[in-house]
Parts: sequence; structure tokens; C-alpha cells
Amino acid sequence: MTTRTIVLVLSLFIYVLILISFNKARKKYSGGKIGEVIKIILITVILLFAADYMDLFESYLSADIVFTLKTIFKTLALSFLAYGGTKIAA
Repeated sequence: MTTRTIVLVLSLFIYVLILISFNKARKKYSGGKIGEVIKIILITVILLFAADYMDLFESYLSADIVFTLKTIFKTLALSFLAYGGTKIAA
């Protein structure tokens, strides 16, 4: 196994743990501001997961396209988090 594979597997494990724990919390705290925050966090984590795993398409797509897709997913995640935060804070 290469270092890159180990890092991808470790980050996959962390993403799965985050998604499972926040999904359980979403069921427990459904509704209200806490429920909305949990939904925002879940969507943000999913978008960041997609951004991190764009590297797997490097053998099929050019490096520039992969970089662009990673940047788009990360920007979407941070934008969604910012928008959701301002919506909840208002």
C-alpha cells in the first residue's frame, strides 16, 4: 500500500465516523436550530468528502480538471456552510 492509499483509507474512516455520529444526532435532535445545524454539517462533510476523493479520477481525467473539480466542491462546501450559518444566525 502506498502512502496515498493509507491516507485515503484513514480519511474515509474519519468521514464515515463523522457521518454516522451526526446522523445519529440528527435523529435525536430533529427540528429546531440544532437540527438545522446538524443538516448543514452533514451536507458540508459530504461535499468535502467528494472534494477529497476527486483524486481517484486522476487516472481518467487531466490533473487540471481534477484540481478544478476539487476546488469547486470545496468552495461549495464552504459556501453552503457560510450561507447556512447566516441563515440560522438571522
